[in-house]
Order: sequence, then structure tokens, then C-alpha cells
Amino acid sequence: MSAAEPLFELRGVAKRFRRGDVAVAAVDGIDLDIGAGELVALEGPSGSGKTTLLQLLGALDRPDEGSIMFEGRNLAGLSDGDLAHLRLRAFGFVFQQFNLIPTLSALENVEAVLAPAGVSGPELPARAAMLLEEVGLAQRADHLPSHLSGGEQQRVAIARAVANEPRVILADEPTGNLDSKTGADVIELLTGLAGVRGTTVVVATHDTTLAARAPRRIAMRDGRIVEAESAGESGATMALP
Repeated sequence: MSAAEPLFELRGVAKRFRRGDVAVAAVDGIDLDIGAGELVALEGPSGSGKTTLLQLLGALDRPDEGSIMFEGRNLAGLSDGDLAHLRLRAFGFVFQQFNLIPTLSALENVEAVLAPAGVSGPELPARAAMLLEEVGLAQRADHLPSHLSGGEQQRVAIARAVANEPRVILADEPTGNLDSKTGADVIELLTGLAGVRGTTVVVATHDTTLAARAPRRIAMRDGRIVEAESAGESGATMALP
């Protein structure tokens, strides 16, 4: 991929789902470029298509129409094995529900992401501990998710998301289960870690206040992009209060 090419190039992307006898377009003819190192907010209410678009960007689903180019490769043309490898190595995911394994400690939750990538032996707990320290949870490494606050659980989830040094972090409503202050702290942490690594970050949110902090803001309604705004240079970080 040349320096001038976007990281993502979407052309005519559509994804439909069946509701009884009716086909509903969750994503409907999206054209979109996202550059390396950009921080982008996908803003819209429930049902606007932002989560479906995020899943398509992360190779968690395939489009029914159109093409999604990532680093010059069409995701629709890759095998299931190639997509799984891409998800492991290229993408980090953060979700509203945290998705931690409830029977594992914070440290073990991070180890569970590192192990499939080939990290083993003494390096495995050492790497996991370092990542927890990065997100400010070194003293909580031995705690189960049920003994952590919502903000702490999301910090563990972020440590998992960046564990394998992905080129892209995709966050779906990462502050949806948090109060406003904790949510702001989590976004600051997420964007700060991504900024250090030069990672592309795409955040899907219904929170207009959160979306307004992003250098690039894309509003979605009924599966379509209805507005796109740039509030700064690509690669900038959210301006937090």
C-alpha cells in the first residue's frame, strides 16, 4: 500500500438482513475512505447501521454488495481462514458489553488474547502484566471481572484490544455502559494508546458529545452516510475536557 492510498476504501457497500419476508438494508450503498492513523466517529441512533458498518470494516461479516478494500486487498475475496488471521493480527475490538471471560482474572483475560498469537512461556504473563500496567490496572491483575468496576472492565478490554499491536481498533459503543466521567476517561485512554502506536481508530456511538470530540465525524441514518465533518488533521486525537 502506497503512502497516498487510504487504509480502507469502501465502494457501494450494502448489507441486508431478513425480517420475515422483508429485506432490510442495514448498510445501504456506502462509499467511504479512511486513512491510516485517523480517528473517526460513526454517529447515529440505534438502527442507523453504524454497528453493521463496524463489523464489515473488521471482517466480522461480508457485504452483500460492493467492495471493502483494506490495505489494497478486497476483504470479500479473502477466505474464511485469511479473514480470521486478519482479525487476529490487524484488528482490535472493543465492545459495549466488555466481553471478558468471567472465570478468568484480568491478567488471564489478556493472556487469552496473546496466546493464539504465539506468545507463550514466561513472556505470556509478562506481556499481559505490561499491558495492564499501560491501562492503569497493574494492581488489579488478579481480580475477576465481577470484582472490577465497569470502567476497570473496559480498561481490561482495551488492553486485550491492543495486545497484538493491531493496525486498527474498532470500538462499538465503548462508553455505553459507563457514566459520563468514566466514559471520558476510557476514551482518553483508548485514543492515547492508539496515538502512541499510530493506530487507526473507528468508534461507533450514539453519543453526540463523544462524536463531537473526534477529528472526523460521520453521521449515519437508515444505513447511509448523511453527514461527514472533519474537525482536525488525520491522526489527531480527541480533544477531551
